[in-house]
Amino acid sequence: MTDLHRPFRLRGTLLALLAVAALSPLAQAQRISAARNGDYIVAVVNSESVTAIEVEQRLARLRQEAQRSGNARIPPEADLRKDVLDALIEERVLLTYARESGARIDDVELERAVANVAAQNQLTLPQLRERLAAEGLDYARFRNNLRDQMLLERVREREVNSRIRIGDADIDRIVEAQRAEASTDQELNLAQILVTVPEGASDAVLAERRARAERALARVRGGEDFTAVAREVSEDGNRAAGGEIGRRAQRRLPDLFVEATKGVAVGQLAPQLVRSGAGFHILKVLDRETGGAFKVTQTRARHVLLRVSEQAPAQAVANRLEQVRRQIERGERKFEDVARELSEDGSASAGGDLGWASPGQFVPEFEEAMNRLPLGGMSPPVVSRFGVHLIQVQERRDTALDPKDVREQVRNMLREQKFEQAYLEWAKDLRLRAYIEMREPPL
Repeated sequence: MTDLHRPFRLRGTLLALLAVAALSPLAQAQRISAARNGDYIVAVVNSESVTAIEVEQRLARLRQEAQRSGNARIPPEADLRKDVLDALIEERVLLTYARESGARIDDVELERAVANVAAQNQLTLPQLRERLAAEGLDYARFRNNLRDQMLLERVREREVNSRIRIGDADIDRIVEAQRAEASTDQELNLAQILVTVPEGASDAVLAERRARAERALARVRGGEDFTAVAREVSEDGNRAAGGEIGRRAQRRLPDLFVEATKGVAVGQLAPQLVRSGAGFHILKVLDRETGGAFKVTQTRARHVLLRVSEQAPAQAVANRLEQVRRQIERGERKFEDVARELSEDGSASAGGDLGWASPGQFVPEFEEAMNRLPLGGMSPPVVSRFGVHLIQVQERRDTALDPKDVREQVRNMLREQKFEQAYLEWAKDLRLRAYIEMREPPL
């Protein structure tokens, strides 16, 4: 199972990476300024502290991002500072819990993430070390902060999913609704023999036309070929085709036809003549597409996923993947090799292959981009909750889901819908149980 299958969300108030500061001149200037003014602890959270310099760095970054995006609607300074401090406290609450959870990030995963941070900043690993040292950041601490964020993501996913309860009754309700909707979307192929009745026909004409239709029905019931009788008797435009109307969704057929053939087996006649404004119809079911709601188009795709961080913001990551995409399109690199080398996802070892997936299996941002691609097509960089992706569609197929798969698909959909609320409740519970001490600035 890959990260894309998991209904995990990064909240906007949380950092995508708990590194000490951004690799930028602004970050260095902020650090120097804070050092001159003196740093101090503003809050203690469990065994961790939140410092004034962190608050100032976060505030400066938010202002910079607002300026870059042209967003002039920045909250008042006091409100923004409070929001930033709350976010930092929440991060410490979650992080201390994650560290105590027993989960682990192995060195291979960590080194891949470090290499991607370097690449996204257009640096080699030695240059990354030099850049960190120049900004006063310890490389070991940088790696540990990166490991913490990866650990936090993993624990958050596990803990929040464990809180979500989906009952069989919830699944049954949705499956039944899908089945009811499918009954209106089933496709039918009907054939008819039509004996028309003129508008305003007299009782005598109506009786004569009914009798003609009854005789045709008796001939077919007696064993004559429906197609031959239709060509001889029918008065509709499908006469030359033996009365075959053609495959259509039930919603595109007259309700009278759908009702008359409900429960009629393929190859059999509707039991009675059907009277409509056009006349008398003899109907035969040639084919019926059953289980339409559970017949889906599955896609086999592969992707390259790069995480977003303070050192590698979304735009920088997207630029990096755009370069990679052009290299793949020019034939300089292979998609699967790039995935094995760069992707920060469980599918990396398989060249980014995500296997066959049904609708609703991936997060919406990813799935919408994937569905727009033709076979063999490769997306531009796509931003999702997990980071930035390159997506390539390998195959598509239509397949019927068995009842077990249908229920699992519904379960995943419900889990996705409930995840955000479950996450908020989990974070709130951890914060209520945490030790939090607010401190005043030194005099």
